[in-house]
Amino acid sequence: MEYRKFDDTYVIRLEKGEEVIQSLTEICSREKIELAEITGLGASNFVEIGVFNVNTKEYNTKVFEGIFEITSLIGNATRKEGNVYLHIHINFGDENGNVRGGHLVKAKISATSEIILRKINGKVGRKLSDEIGLNLMEF
Repeated sequence: MEYRKFDDTYVIRLEKGEEVIQSLTEICSREKIELAEITGLGASNFVEIGVFNVNTKEYNTKVFEGIFEITSLIGNATRKEGNVYLHIHINFGDENGNVRGGHLVKAKISATSEIILRKINGKVGRKLSDEIGLNLMEF
């Protein structure tokens, strides 16, 4: 992983074999980022996504392995109890043009990934909503 900071924006390149969530968590921790928006694209050979079931209050997850283009990576970084909390969604397409998407649990990079992390001056926390079952933004 390599990255450069330009004012409040980080331009990030992930390398083959690196994992997206782990890498972004590391940058947010190292740079002491409290709040940020995240966008990106790239290539992956392993993606785990989830879809939240509002009835059971659980994520149903699926793993995909193959040749994928990450067509959209979008989300944010906040903090929960002082720790980095990433909320990222992903869309990825296969060789046949089929696109899947959902809440990103894990994605391993197969070639490269280019991500922009824009720091927002401020602080937003997360707190579990028992009613909904998700960690909602807390202002």
